[in-house]
Amino acid sequence: MKRPFLINCLVACALAAAIDVAGATQAPETAPLQGDPAHDNDLGPKHRGVVGRRAGSVADYNYSLALRNSGLTWDPTTLDHWLSNPSALVPGTKMYFKIDDAQTRADIIAYLAELK
Repeated sequence: MKRPFLINCLVACALAAAIDVAGATQAPETAPLQGDPAHDNDLGPKHRGVVGRRAGSVADYNYSLALRNSGLTWDPTTLDHWLSNPSALVPGTKMYFKIDDAQTRADIIAYLAELK
């Protein structure tokens, strides 16, 4: 099922566990154009299989030390907290993007759950 461009943009931005700010040259809304966020480690770690995965565990991705050591597992509740305020959930994370709208977060989490 294809999702609207906005949802893909939000997913790409919202789950970026670490941003290489020095190397970032494009706005977050263009992230899906840089690669497939379901499969690629680029702006953030790949999203396929994120639900049920331990936070900070994708190989070949440069997570913040805070996220790698968080002990979190990405379930719908944890993802909702993460998307609403990543710094409150994991102080010291590099993630800066948050989503205030509860329905948008729910849509993103439902989409992520489909990516197996």
